[in-house]
Amino acid sequence: MKHVLVTGSSGFLGSNLVETLRRRKDLKLTTFDIEDDESVLSSSLSEVDFVFHLAGVNRPKNEADFHSGNAGLTESILESLCKQNRKIPVLLSSSTQAILDNPYGHSKRLAEDAVFAYGQEKNVPVFVYRLPNLFGKWCRPNYNSVVATFCHNIANELPIQINDPSVSMTLAYVDDVVTAFLAALDGKAAIQDDFAVVKPYYSISLGEIAELLNSFKSSRNDLSIPNMSDFFVKKLYSTYLSYLPTNSFSYPLKMNVDERGSFTEFIRTIDRGQASVNISKPGITKGNHWHHTKNEKFLVVSGQGVVRFRKIGNEEILEYTVSGNHLEVVDIPSGYTHNISNTGDTDMVTLMWVNEAFDPDNPDTMFEPV
Repeated sequence: MKHVLVTGSSGFLGSNLVETLRRRKDLKLTTFDIEDDESVLSSSLSEVDFVFHLAGVNRPKNEADFHSGNAGLTESILESLCKQNRKIPVLLSSSTQAILDNPYGHSKRLAEDAVFAYGQEKNVPVFVYRLPNLFGKWCRPNYNSVVATFCHNIANELPIQINDPSVSMTLAYVDDVVTAFLAALDGKAAIQDDFAVVKPYYSISLGEIAELLNSFKSSRNDLSIPNMSDFFVKKLYSTYLSYLPTNSFSYPLKMNVDERGSFTEFIRTIDRGQASVNISKPGITKGNHWHHTKNEKFLVVSGQGVVRFRKIGNEEILEYTVSGNHLEVVDIPSGYTHNISNTGDTDMVTLMWVNEAFDPDNPDTMFEPV
């Protein structure tokens, strides 16, 4: 069983990595964070087989802390390994800012140099990742992540500040980083020009990020679902939801209620149609219409009933029995007038999907009894 150490284990990246490592039965995990005594770190290094070194400093009170928290801690770890004659792989979480001529960049570059030198001297694999800005769940807002801050503020109805919406950002998603780290642990890291790399990266402007996040907030009112075929949008939407206030996970829907039951829209999409919940009282029949192009799917999840069809211009009536005790989807083809009747003694609940959101200016609905 491989024994791994994660430094910076309670940070944003560290906590995501740790929760994934804990679920691997082939690993033993040791963690180290800022609250722990450095003697614990030295002791751990004598036992582990792989080091994920994620601990670092990016917003210190004193400029000197850049060196001690980044280069200094890294050098201390490597010196301890050398003193104990340990030859084990080390993974370093660095930053794209390591190329910049400022105290933070300089400290990260020194840490990188130390890791590369250790790997060459001991002839062991080392993995240095120059990470861009990261986003994902559990990232602290109002600290060093604009995405986390925007998500938190918009989800909590607080203002956001954008001085220049055209400013472009390069981002990586935390789960993609964790996946890359696990590949390195398993000897399958992607290396380019000596540095280990994470894929994919995303380039997007601050204005576009804010626009997307505001659309996510509005989606509870317009029932829209973001474009999940765009992987960045999909990941940003997941990130946004993780910042919802804990008393706001749910939201109400508009129920259209009459003596027959109710009809409630649930989801609307641009290109994947619309989903609704239909509740019919006992003895009630709904429908008696047909469509030229629009098509639907009915799924009765509670109660029992019958779906009837008649092809336009034909007199033959087709019947399909439906029941919540036997889940079965009924397709509603175009060119067939159709209805659904509740034949039971309780309310019948039907999930309905249609391939396009309802457009009152072009409803494509012709009323005609079955």
